[in-house]
Amino acid sequence: MFLKGVILVFFNCFLALTIITSSVHAGAEDQAKKPAETKTIVQEETKTEIKQKDVEQSKNPIVLMETSMGKIKIELFQKEAPVTVKNFLDYTKEKFFTGTIFHRVVPKFVIQAGGFTPDMGKKPTRQPIKNEATNKISNTIGTLAMARTGVIDSATSQFFINLKDNHFLDHRNETKQGYGYCVFGKVIEGMDVVTKIGQVSTAMKTQHRDVPVDPVIIKSVRLIP
Repeated sequence: MFLKGVILVFFNCFLALTIITSSVHAGAEDQAKKPAETKTIVQEETKTEIKQKDVEQSKNPIVLMETSMGKIKIELFQKEAPVTVKNFLDYTKEKFFTGTIFHRVVPKFVIQAGGFTPDMGKKPTRQPIKNEATNKISNTIGTLAMARTGVIDSATSQFFINLKDNHFLDHRNETKQGYGYCVFGKVIEGMDVVTKIGQVSTAMKTQHRDVPVDPVIIKSVRLIP
């Protein structure tokens, strides 16, 4: 009887020791896993932060152009046409475009603006900028490009919006005829407004062709924060 009691006590002690040892091992394993899990979480958070930062840095400026026929939202290609975009934004900040008109409308081709008042008075501008037509962005429907004279680097404030794919306006070579017109943005909202402007009646006015009979006025152009 005494021997049976001793064996029972010994067995209970052994069982308790086994449970304690198992708990210690389990706790050690949990502690070993935590640094790895924490490291993984930190890495994922870092990746997310970097991704968000890249997205923010890749965002292009957006401007809202309010016209007498509706609003047009435009994305500017800052990376591909830095000089041209800066030039456009400088004019925008000065409110240069306020009160100017779409002075040239050619159906199924382009609508052009950025230089004339309703009485066809030409606004004074800054010096011409470099032609960035070599950026390989095509003059497709809805894109914005700089208007210019026959001189390659002669663009100032005037721009046009393509009403169709006008690939022949793209850069082809280094000659005056083939240098092309720099695309620096695209319409992302309000293409219906652009289309309506492209359908207005036009006439000759002060020696200028394709001028809308009823002025299409740019009320404002502003950068959207």
